[in-house]
Amino acid sequence: MPGAFTSSDFHPDLRRLARIVPKQAVTPVTLPVIRMVTRRMWRRAPKGGEDLTLPSGVGVRLYRPETAAGPGPGLLWIHGGGYVIGHPGQDDLLCQRYAARLGATVASVDYRLAPEHTYPVPLEDCYAALTWLAALPSVDESRVAIGGASAGGGLAAALALLARDRGDVDAAAQLLVYPMLDDRTVDREGLDNPGLRLWNQTSNKFGWSAYLGDADPNVAVPARQTDLSGLPPAWMGVGTLDLFHDEDLAYAERLKAAGVPCEVEVVKGAFHGFDGIAPKAEVSRSFFDSQCAMLRRALAPAAA
Repeated sequence: MPGAFTSSDFHPDLRRLARIVPKQAVTPVTLPVIRMVTRRMWRRAPKGGEDLTLPSGVGVRLYRPETAAGPGPGLLWIHGGGYVIGHPGQDDLLCQRYAARLGATVASVDYRLAPEHTYPVPLEDCYAALTWLAALPSVDESRVAIGGASAGGGLAAALALLARDRGDVDAAAQLLVYPMLDDRTVDREGLDNPGLRLWNQTSNKFGWSAYLGDADPNVAVPARQTDLSGLPPAWMGVGTLDLFHDEDLAYAERLKAAGVPCEVEVVKGAFHGFDGIAPKAEVSRSFFDSQCAMLRRALAPAAA
């Protein structure tokens, strides 16, 4: 029928991959197997990465820039996985690229996963890693950014709110890469576009239910927070074929309305996690360049 979805609606750089990428990867049934396989794949730190256990018991994988003169910028990175899967190792190459491009010390936090660990445990793990990173001698505490993708982007947004409220770390920026921000998306109808990949409504319902447990969503969910003022400048990126497209753009508009600078990068025809699946594609390189341009400005040394 007129207007029906076709493969040509995918970004040209992503059409071939879209044929083989599943619409849904994580379910309660597949969860144990995915965890086992991915943990084995990613447990060994690559050259240039170092696995550490903080005094709080939280694990981080640390990436240092090759050259640094004095305290420099820092980036706390939070991996995705719908709050239920994932490991810092899945973003090894990405974090190495951030460290090299920005001259930053990057810490990727190995936060505890739901449903075994519900809110606020994963968020508190991220907070412990943030305060530790900001206190490193190699890091200028005034030049620390928070970033994450998917569920990690949702945790990054929540962490920016928590850091603002506690006042221990004054984050310089928040990098929100197709973040999982709003549990109310679960109840919306008509969002399962044929172009969705990796994460659909069924996955979303499972992820949010696992993460929230018995928590009050009005407290736990970033998009439900009424006061977004005083947050650090943000970068928001999402594709038009991403389940989170609408909630992400709505959050970006609310940030702007609250006086928070927010750059928005919308990629036409891109599905969830496209840049991780096709990191060398031109569309993914451009997406990454946009992130780094914003972070470079936000993390620049203060003028003398």
